[in-house]
Amino acid sequence: MPIVVNLDIILARRKMSLTELSSRMGITIANMSILKSGKAKAIRFSTLDDICKILNCQPGDILEYVDEEKEAF
Repeated sequence: MPIVVNLDIILARRKMSLTELSSRMGITIANMSILKSGKAKAIRFSTLDDICKILNCQPGDILEYVDEEKEAF
């Protein structure tokens, strides 16, 4: 999938664990793990909004588009 989730990078920069983030957001660690691993098929804007508020970042810091065709060359 050409959308890459960089949540682990932002968490490391903020010195925050996924467990702490999920606790502060009120979302299960299992659901946060699915998002972090890039296996999520969708994300609600409200969830993205909460992540950005807590981590003091922009949506583009978490989500990145990677053109798979250009990487193949």
